[in-house]
Amino acid sequence: MSVATNESQLVQIAVTGNISQPTLRYPGYTLNDKGVGQVLPGMSGVVYNARVGDPAFGWAADHVEPGVSIANPESAGDFALHYLTCIGNTAVVTSGLAKGAKGIVTGEHARLLVDFPPDVNDLLCVGDSIQIIAHGRGLAINDFPQIELKKCSPQLVNNIPFKVLDRNRIQVPVTTVLPPRIMGSGAELNSEYVDQDLMSGDRALMAELGIDKMRLGDLVVIPDADHRYGRTYRKGAVTIALCIHGDSVMIGHGPGILTLMTCPEPCIEWVIDPTANIANYLNIRELA
Repeated sequence: MSVATNESQLVQIAVTGNISQPTLRYPGYTLNDKGVGQVLPGMSGVVYNARVGDPAFGWAADHVEPGVSIANPESAGDFALHYLTCIGNTAVVTSGLAKGAKGIVTGEHARLLVDFPPDVNDLLCVGDSIQIIAHGRGLAINDFPQIELKKCSPQLVNNIPFKVLDRNRIQVPVTTVLPPRIMGSGAELNSEYVDQDLMSGDRALMAELGIDKMRLGDLVVIPDADHRYGRTYRKGAVTIALCIHGDSVMIGHGPGILTLMTCPEPCIEWVIDPTANIANYLNIRELA
């Protein structure tokens, strides 16, 4: 069921960016947890074969960003792109061979991540301009003021099958439970801006917890995590998040988890649902 929100009070505003060129810092090597240097692709540009709904693990890549990655070359403009854009917002190509084509915002990493259909991806070029209809900043659930929403568009919230249990509790479907002890890089960052990586170096633990089956676009839960003003441990708090990028060979890094909902008290409950993925909720693609 949908929940009542203050959607009618929100402002819709255009922000824009350009498809980013992938970059590597000389000499290009990234050290893995065994101290071995590897040169791997993953971030920025147009990624043709990794998309929301695909596995987060198993790529010969580092922090693979599904779809298209965009940024604004001007610093303040880039901050606006990050802070105002929400998951589920509509993106429109405004230059190049695919001008007029529409996509959907699926994540926020070092850049904004946008999914386009494969036939559109084939026409996109580095440097093409993408305009986003930013809509969602200030969104709140009317009957649950204790729950803070982050990076959620009305399009996303209206399509997640919430279940209201009582006036103090809401249930959210998730694919995976992430223990707070495995959350790594990004704990120091503002939860309004950029994701937090889970630490995936212990492969046996990833398999034991079923985390190695996680997909890009999955909704996940982090118990005892309070992400209202950053990211911290708080007993009883609950955070619902989104897997936005792929695994990493770097120590302290792994798939990226973007905060969507957080509450400092146990007002968010969860139920395991393998289909809890934004590919389903935003009608991006059919999952295998």
